[in-house]
Amino acid sequence: MRKLLILIPITCMTFLQTQCRQQSGTTGKPATPATTEVAQQAFDQYAVYKEPALSNRRFKHETIVPLIKQLRQNPLFEVNEAGQSVEDRAIYVVKAGTGKTKVMLWSQMHGDESTATMALFDLFNFLQQSDQLDSIRQQILQNTTLYMVPMLNPDGAARFQRRNALEIDLNRDALRLQSPEARLLKQLRDSLNPEFGFNLHDQSRYYTVGATSRPATISFLAPAFDYAQTVDTVRSRAMRAIVGMNEALQQLAPGHVAKYSDEHEPRAFGDNIQKWGTSVILIESGGYKNDPEKQYIRQLNFASIVSALYMIAREDYTAYKLNDYYHIPQNERNLYDLVLRKVHYQEDGRHTLLDVGIMRDEINAPEAPDGFYYRGSVQEIGDMSVFYGYEEINGEGLILEPGKVYEKPFASIKALTHGRALQLLADGYTTVRVEKLPASKQNRSGLPLNVIGRSAKVNHTLRMSGGANFVLRDANGQVRYAIVNGSVYDLKNDNPALIHGIIL
Repeated sequence: MRKLLILIPITCMTFLQTQCRQQSGTTGKPATPATTEVAQQAFDQYAVYKEPALSNRRFKHETIVPLIKQLRQNPLFEVNEAGQSVEDRAIYVVKAGTGKTKVMLWSQMHGDESTATMALFDLFNFLQQSDQLDSIRQQILQNTTLYMVPMLNPDGAARFQRRNALEIDLNRDALRLQSPEARLLKQLRDSLNPEFGFNLHDQSRYYTVGATSRPATISFLAPAFDYAQTVDTVRSRAMRAIVGMNEALQQLAPGHVAKYSDEHEPRAFGDNIQKWGTSVILIESGGYKNDPEKQYIRQLNFASIVSALYMIAREDYTAYKLNDYYHIPQNERNLYDLVLRKVHYQEDGRHTLLDVGIMRDEINAPEAPDGFYYRGSVQEIGDMSVFYGYEEINGEGLILEPGKVYEKPFASIKALTHGRALQLLADGYTTVRVEKLPASKQNRSGLPLNVIGRSAKVNHTLRMSGGANFVLRDANGQVRYAIVNGSVYDLKNDNPALIHGIIL
């Protein structure tokens, strides 16, 4: 069957695959049907394999340890504690498969980059199932040996921060090896000497596919091991595999796949592991509209990894043209959470036509129910015609005014009804005072207002890095939109979605 598939890849090409190739902008030999079919099947069957214990991005080490230990009950897996973090949390390696090609996969080198970690636990579930995809998993298990590190930086995960407990970026510690986590990864690479390595990360949701408005949901990279970006046998294997992975993903998320910058970073693990002889494939999980917990992106990760392992098991990556790697659009930072287009702004007698770019940052807050709250801020003012927003408002004919503060304090947030909050917005208020502030920074009342104490001072003037709290009035002086902490409230919508303000 394998021989037949290799002989007739073009005749097996479906209309959908042809369309995806046109959207991706790549040329050359199409993906073998096996690669694209595997990605599609893994994606379609994903609900069967999804690990239910991981349903949001901010899980911690103590959440995954029972899941890892449970794998020991299945003889398919060999689970070992490979070392410990700065704060003595166990770092595990899960081994599966008996094949000659060694593949190492490591995730959450940065503690707040957890999308692929979830996908690895989905992969564990996939590998131990028995169903209609048995031929796929058997190819993987019989022809490769997998070594998987689900969480390399458990201390960073505990704080949901990029760096480890020493405040060191592990991906800039490949040379000095000052962190125990970095030394562990280097030791694993050297002792196993795998042919392939999967370096699994999350990137900013503000990257786009080239100059388009589409978020770069998945970005690939075969890291360069020198400034000249030399392509040797090791790197070319990774590049060819990425061409196949791109072709496969284009049928699942057309136009949302990009290539990360090839710029060499001499301190990074991916660049150095490539130099040390392992073909490294970087997968960066970016953004996708209405997917704040990255569950759809998690599904794409799972399908992409399964199809890539299958491709490696069959050595199908050798069929792809190296030059097609460079045809994958590079990701560019062109996105904002919200863009207000062509609003009018008056200040000190000046009348200005502006675009406004707003971002919503997650601020870690252990006291908050979700462990964080959002803070919206203005990150661009002026002509934003070359930028895009996950949300955009056509502000033509609308006047932007700073949100007002309602000075008479309420006894508490509970004293505010939804109807009263709507009236305040309609009158141009985005912030209220209360006598008693709640402990959490997040206003969980469901009311679209910011909350401050009796004597607190705030400034809602439009300015760079300032808070995003405005109203947009129409020609009749009526408030059409309220922007509260960077989120939009549409006052003309019969059933507007509630947003949450912030305790300032």
